[in-house]
Amino acid sequence: MPETKMDPSINVLGGALIACSKTPLTGFFRDGCCNTSDMDRGKHTVCVQVTKEFLAFSKYLGNDLSTPRPEFGFAGLKDGDRWCLCVDRWLQAHEEGAAPNVVLGATHHNALETVSLAILKSKALDLN
Repeated sequence: MPETKMDPSINVLGGALIACSKTPLTGFFRDGCCNTSDMDRGKHTVCVQVTKEFLAFSKYLGNDLSTPRPEFGFAGLKDGDRWCLCVDRWLQAHEEGAAPNVVLGATHHNALETVSLAILKSKALDLN
């Protein structure tokens, strides 16, 4: 089996990556954090607080995040849940005016390869 290169757990602000959500348990590795590696082709790096609007948008695009899938241990997301979202999907939602708010401290620095910090900050929940 090839070795997996894990990217350092650093957030977009340059600090230690904090947990996004343990309930529901999120992350590509289901560790509660938006950690990533070369195996994570979807780049699940943006910690968001989902909204009804975003869940409807995602379902419309073919990624139903709100319907429970017990066979995968997935209860379905609801308004207010935090989730590690694919950066490309978040940017697409942003461009369509449907992006959920972001938790910068829990958003992996690799997200900056796709979206600027200024755009992420415009939707940040954790800026004072």
